Amino acid sequence: MKAILILLVGWVADLLFGDPSRLPHPVVLFGRIIAAFERWLNRGRWRKAKGAVTAVVLIAAVYAGTCVLMQWLYGIHVGLYMAVGAILVFYCLAGTTLIREVREVFHAVDRSLDEGRAQVSRIVGRDTSRLSAQEVRAAALETLAENLSDGVVAPLFWYLLLGVPGMLAYKMVNTLDSMIGYRTDRYRDFGCWAARIDDVANYLPARITTLLMLVVVWRLDLLPFATWYGREQDSPNSGYPEAALAGILDCRFGGPHYYFGQYFDKAYIGTNDRPLVTADVHRAIAINRRVEVSWVLLIVLVRFTLFLFHFPILF
Repeated sequence: MKAILILLVGWVADLLFGDPSRLPHPVVLFGRIIAAFERWLNRGRWRKAKGAVTAVVLIAAVYAGTCVLMQWLYGIHVGLYMAVGAILVFYCLAGTTLIREVREVFHAVDRSLDEGRAQVSRIVGRDTSRLSAQEVRAAALETLAENLSDGVVAPLFWYLLLGVPGMLAYKMVNTLDSMIGYRTDRYRDFGCWAARIDDVANYLPARITTLLMLVVVWRLDLLPFATWYGREQDSPNSGYPEAALAGILDCRFGGPHYYFGQYFDKAYIGTNDRPLVTADVHRAIAINRRVEVSWVLLIVLVRFTLFLFHFPILF
């Protein structure tokens, strides 16, 4: 029952507040550590091996360190253990913040293209200086769909399996990928292990996200569409929820873009290149929220069932 209460308190806090802008955030710390290792090791020979060691050591350190912390807190007082656990769950979820950012992209691009490009650059890795208004809106919606998987469903999936330590370890995996998991000249060797580990960690969550998106809008007929276009993308995971949203909205995502000055000829998702409008972002946000609620309720049900049958659960 403690695990359920920790989950619910942390999730409700994210719904109400989003990422705290003025408080220390563990993902910011992760980013600084990764950047330091990258500057130190991403040079000279054996870059692939050094990148592999960096990824594995950092992920293992976060998991082991959080296990020790939670055990120590439990030994002090169960209330303190639950409070810190809920705070860490809150920090690991990114549903509300991304929804706010995506909504603001649509507002900004309605004011001016330059404002839209500047706003979307906060949430995407691609170069935004050449994007059209349509591409700005599409990039925001693609990111919203992808973030539903790696910012909400995946962290909760790893919470279900490995508790708070697993959730934080996943955030390290995801941060590694977002910082060094690119196929550019600089990161191709050093970040390849980070990218592959992220692929494995997100494999099931991405497909769970896709299925939930289609279930909450009663459009399971779009499953072949999402599967087909998901397989066509370079990423083995992010294309699936993006394809699900493209199918639901009957629009087109993807296509070629520049990342760190390099051109990448990405496949399109869907064929209907219709203009995207504000109503599309409202519908996409509603889908995100329904998936969040459904997934949390499923996890609570599984955790409660395990509790009833006295199944041992770590954290």
